[in-house]
Amino acid sequence: MIELKNVDAGYPGATILKNVSFEIRKGEVFILLGGSGCGKSTIMKHMIGLNPVLAGELRVAGMEWSRATRDSLCRKIGVMYQSGALFGTMTCLENVLLPLEEFSDLGRSARRDKAMKLLSDVELADAAGKMPAEISGGMRKRVAIARALALDPEILFLDEPSAGLDPITSSALDDLILRLKKETGKTFVVVSHELPSIFKIADRCAMFDKSRRAMVALGSPGELRDSSKDPFVVKFFNRGEVRHGV
Repeated sequence: MIELKNVDAGYPGATILKNVSFEIRKGEVFILLGGSGCGKSTIMKHMIGLNPVLAGELRVAGMEWSRATRDSLCRKIGVMYQSGALFGTMTCLENVLLPLEEFSDLGRSARRDKAMKLLSDVELADAAGKMPAEISGGMRKRVAIARALALDPEILFLDEPSAGLDPITSSALDDLILRLKKETGKTFVVVSHELPSIFKIADRCAMFDKSRRAMVALGSPGELRDSSKDPFVVKFFNRGEVRHGV
């Protein structure tokens, strides 16, 4: 679904990662991880088309991103930003309706029915008429996932879905991601550094190191924890000796 070949990631005049190559397979949960400032969010910004790569080749859902149009981009991917990024002056339902109104040919009634179903899919149909400020942080992230699903994208990008959530809410959000993966078969790309979540939902991970400006590991969480010879990777995966999902 996604292929990076010899990608340099960063911004003009500031290369954060160099010569990154990996593939993300259809239907897997793939996590981008590492310490603060390592480049994981920068890589995601390249994948969703916010910034062009500095060098190399990036293909998403069969398209070379540098040649993709805005319309084709919006229909291939859905994005949940770290804060949820809901519009505070719109209800939860109106937030989910927004991409349908801009990019779909559905009639008004059909758009509303689809938006309500998406809220139901994330167990928030009862919150349709509420404003984002009236619901919890975990609920806002669920609404953001419903909005990201609105155009039936092939790939969902989730930026730090567990950030700022208590362990129970975070675990419930992980359960939602796994359920949506099973029910829809979509590919999930998740930025995270939360070990319990990584071990629970990830099929594979790519790990980045700020000091080396490089990808330093690729594999399942269990493989990286138990088999890596890289001290940086070993230290990251053995902090707290998390054993979930392996």
